[in-house]
Amino acid sequence: MKEPIIQTERLCKSYAADGVQAHVLSNVDLALYAGDFTAIMGPSGSGKSTLLYCLSGMDAPTAGDVLYRGKSITSLRERDMAELRAQHFGFVFQQAHLVSNLTLFENVAVPGYLKAGRSAADTRAAARALVERMGLGAHAHHLPSQASGGQQQRCAVARSVVNDPDIVFADEPTGALNRANTLEVLALLGELNASGQSICMVTHDVFCALRASRVLYLEDGSIKGELELPAFRADGDAAYLKARDAQVNAWLSSLAW
Repeated sequence: MKEPIIQTERLCKSYAADGVQAHVLSNVDLALYAGDFTAIMGPSGSGKSTLLYCLSGMDAPTAGDVLYRGKSITSLRERDMAELRAQHFGFVFQQAHLVSNLTLFENVAVPGYLKAGRSAADTRAAARALVERMGLGAHAHHLPSQASGGQQQRCAVARSVVNDPDIVFADEPTGALNRANTLEVLALLGELNASGQSICMVTHDVFCALRASRVLYLEDGSIKGELELPAFRADGDAAYLKARDAQVNAWLSSLAW
């Protein structure tokens, strides 16, 4: 039986607003396993991003626990949590959040210098390889302002894996992209997953979710359903995509999506 990378136990998150307690997550139990591509879907305001932030140590739960490789990380000091994120987790957000005065290559390389036990030369080599893999070789020395939105997001994907993370957390990674750039970013995420990279992605878009091998449906702060899918075939034709889309949509419809 596979051991989970990330696991939650009765995870809860609430916020106080104007004297009223808003419950965002309620007793969430889930596990994320090595090699999985997990998509988290749900209506707007269902707690998807909050769940992702709690899973990744970017936010602390109000109650319950988050475990990384079997050990609780909920009570870690912020310094230790930051170290855990830097060494073992990768992040991609809806906006690329690149450093404006660094080149695309430098943006990819910078997190790599924090990797324990790796030389600067090895970091630069890893960054160069990723820049090429993401199709950014000709733009490596461009500033973000000289790159398109799609190129910036591909740079962000490269940055997320420069440290060989155990898992990449992606929060609506294609939400600000047109369809062509969305396809490029999804293809890159799929390629990374096919090579063994674990990914947990929040999305509202079935077109994105059908690339996952596992889809979780979150509503009112609780997981209401889970769909297991065969690994996505990058070479699938239009009929394959249509059938997979229909399968995911039928499942979502059964949950009153």
